[in-house]
Amino acid sequence: MMNTATALEWLVALMLLVGSFFTLVGAIGLVRLPDFFMRLHAPTKATTLGVGGMLLASIAYSVNHGVSLHELLITLFLFVTAPVSASLLAKAALRLRLKSRAPLPEDPASGH
Repeated sequence: MMNTATALEWLVALMLLVGSFFTLVGAIGLVRLPDFFMRLHAPTKATTLGVGGMLLASIAYSVNHGVSLHELLITLFLFVTAPVSASLLAKAALRLRLKSRAPLPEDPASGH
């Protein structure tokens, strides 16, 4: 029979594996995807989820060693800043009319 400490260690290990998997998928997507817009999608989705999983593992591990708010603040900062920065990068790329495999939307400033 498993005690609480062993169950917690298995939970932390599982969260680390899941977080590492998503981080790896995001990194591979960043390298392998063909254009800017597709490459932007990989780190903002998969890597954010991966780092979030690793931070959750850190929070679960710190339950036995004294709770710290650092992990919660890092998680909050990550999940707030990643979508905002991705949105700003995408808007800048649309404004610069970067090439994409998908058709770009019409520019409302051009009157077309």
